[in-house]
Amino acid sequence: MSKALPKVRFDWLPLALLLALVVVGLPAIGSSSTWLTLTVAGLAMGLIIFVIASGLTLVFGLMDVLNFGHGVFIACGAFVATSVMAGMSGWAGADSMALNLGAIFIAMLAAMAVAGALGWAFERVIVRPVYGLHLKQILITMGGMIVGEEIIKMIWGPDQIALPLPPALRGAFIVGDAAIEKYRVLTVVIGLLVFAALAWTLSRTKIGLLVRAGVQDREMVESLGYRISRLFVGVFVAGSALAGLGGVLWGLYQQSVVPQIGGQITVLLFIVIIIGGLGSTLGCFVGALMVGVLANYTGFLAPKVALVSNIALMLVILLWRPRGLYPVTSR
Repeated sequence: MSKALPKVRFDWLPLALLLALVVVGLPAIGSSSTWLTLTVAGLAMGLIIFVIASGLTLVFGLMDVLNFGHGVFIACGAFVATSVMAGMSGWAGADSMALNLGAIFIAMLAAMAVAGALGWAFERVIVRPVYGLHLKQILITMGGMIVGEEIIKMIWGPDQIALPLPPALRGAFIVGDAAIEKYRVLTVVIGLLVFAALAWTLSRTKIGLLVRAGVQDREMVESLGYRISRLFVGVFVAGSALAGLGGVLWGLYQQSVVPQIGGQITVLLFIVIIIGGLGSTLGCFVGALMVGVLANYTGFLAPKVALVSNIALMLVILLWRPRGLYPVTSR
């Protein structure tokens, strides 16, 4: 009789590190109400970053593509949202939570559709000719982002456009002495739903099995008769759509959008996927939460240090685990 394969134990250490960061933050900040406010704000920020970066880490994990043009999908989603919200001003400006959420979700769906379509064209025209050529990928995708930003300026103009929160999402919930902004609660819910959907798809569906198998050994999967190249397009479109969704969330988070909105956070996205482990969705999730929480804590305790806190966190993580929190085996 053949022996059963040993079960792989789940690595809890990165999650324990995240919890430790949150726990240590309480005595450092001093006030429990301030700590709660900053923690929720940090989780909200981290989950927005995760939504944007998850597509990027999927693209790298399966396609081995360093897409420095990911920011154009973020900007595209954000600007599509400004047009949709302006066109639905009756819903967006109403004093009804249902109508406000309806306007936001329609804007999100439109942003994901447009960003996904743009991602399909981006993959066919720009990325496909440079598969396997990392230096050329960096150069040509950065060029694609620059061109994309200029097209956005042609359509929406070069100036900053306001993207205000609907009335029902302004203000905060009062929990004791802590004030938790309503919009941050919404972003936490959306971010967790996106993570749950990605985790379920990757672990419970045939497509997810093929994606994970393609990450581990593309040649073996192709030898079984599956065309990984088709998955490439689907993954790239899905990653672009997630970036568009993240662009809407980030634009509402800042309550304004500019054509450079994607480029402004591209470096932060790469810090997150390096911390998490290149190609790891779970690592991207935990890394984004760490970055968001640490940025809010240091921004309160030492604003000057906040500018370099993310880089310092990346250095510490890489000294501990050079391949990231949850490294993919083939990397």
